[in-house]
Amino acid sequence: MAKKEHWKDEPEEHDFPAAADYLSLVLPDADAGRVVDSLQGAPLVHRKAKDLLRASGLPLLKEGSPHVAADLAKVRRGQLLSPVLLVRGRARDGVPLTVADGYHRICASYHLDEDADIPCRLVDLP
Repeated sequence: MAKKEHWKDEPEEHDFPAAADYLSLVLPDADAGRVVDSLQGAPLVHRKAKDLLRASGLPLLKEGSPHVAADLAKVRRGQLLSPVLLVRGRARDGVPLTVADGYHRICASYHLDEDADIPCRLVDLP
């Protein structure tokens, strides 16, 4: 697949409730809510797919994984991908980067170009 992914300027509105659902599994509800509120106002930054995977400790999903394949199909159709939502880890405490929303999009981007810059909203843990 030679086509390069393209990204929206802003996350989709449904990404924030999805992030809240995930974060509520790893943080108390009040903290998860504060993180999502912070993500909604955070500026867009850009990070490389390979660095996001390394910092999160998450494995690269295969191209055939259903959600990764769906994102790759979007790219082939010329559709824009939504920026990813991240919570900064704490290396000194052994806490990895948390991908609150967008893991599959990171993997799809990696398969296209591991050095491509991915737009992200990145906030610190409360």
